[in-house]
Amino acid sequence: MQRTKLLCDIYKGSRKAEMYIFVDHNEGLSKVPEDLLVKFGELKLVTTLLLTEDKTLARSDAKKVLQDIAGTGFFLQMPPTVYPLDDTLAENSKLPRGF
Repeated sequence: MQRTKLLCDIYKGSRKAEMYIFVDHNEGLSKVPEDLLVKFGELKLVTTLLLTEDKTLARSDAKKVLQDIAGTGFFLQMPPTVYPLDDTLAENSKLPRGF
């Protein structure tokens, strides 16, 4: 049975910026695979929050986070995708400034 609310700890690692692991506060990191923890490097607790299905998160859907924690014991939030500037933008950056 899936919970509609959960006290959740959010950790970030020292190796990859803007990548976070969400876990059940009561279980901690016990269900996160060891190889994933190694890839994160040194973990730091960012915050603890009461997560509900209707909670607004910056880059994740709260309902999906709750589902993943219920299923696997954790939710992995990846960093946002960064797209390189296309040639047009690169050319425009060379234009003179301050007319």
